[in-house]
Amino acid sequence: MAGKLKDLKDLLEHEMKDLYSAEQQISKALPKMAKSARNNKLRTAFEDHLEETRHQIERLEKAASQLKVNIKGEDCEAMKGLVKEGEEMMKENASDAVHDAGLIASAQRIEHYEMAGYGTVIRYLQMLNEKDAAKLLSETLDEEKEADKKLTKIAEEVNAEAMA
Repeated sequence: MAGKLKDLKDLLEHEMKDLYSAEQQISKALPKMAKSARNNKLRTAFEDHLEETRHQIERLEKAASQLKVNIKGEDCEAMKGLVKEGEEMMKENASDAVHDAGLIASAQRIEHYEMAGYGTVIRYLQMLNEKDAAKLLSETLDEEKEADKKLTKIAEEVNAEAMA
């Protein structure tokens, strides 16, 4: 990051840029993950989350507009790494269940990164008394938590198959 972080508002802007970049990367990765998934429930979960991700990007843009901050122009290096790991998993020579178990593991790492990021940003927004933006991004955090729960449920089935 090139700029100087003077206060919590600067750090908030930095974190929002990071999330925006992460969501953009996820929106490109999810179609590949859906195509690679061999389990129909997993494929559907990825497709559904892609639609949610599009709305999450819109919410981030709306929150940024409310706050009068520019969230474009940064690359989330952590998400690049997480997406790369997921892409490597897709190339592995594995049985269907093992392949999908690996995809779920990659996807949950991504979800957990997002949950941490949104939790942090929401807390900063609350501290800065930006209630509308906090409420808006809380919707996204709830969706990320729900996506993680869905993946865990699918993993219970897929992981059992992968053991065989």
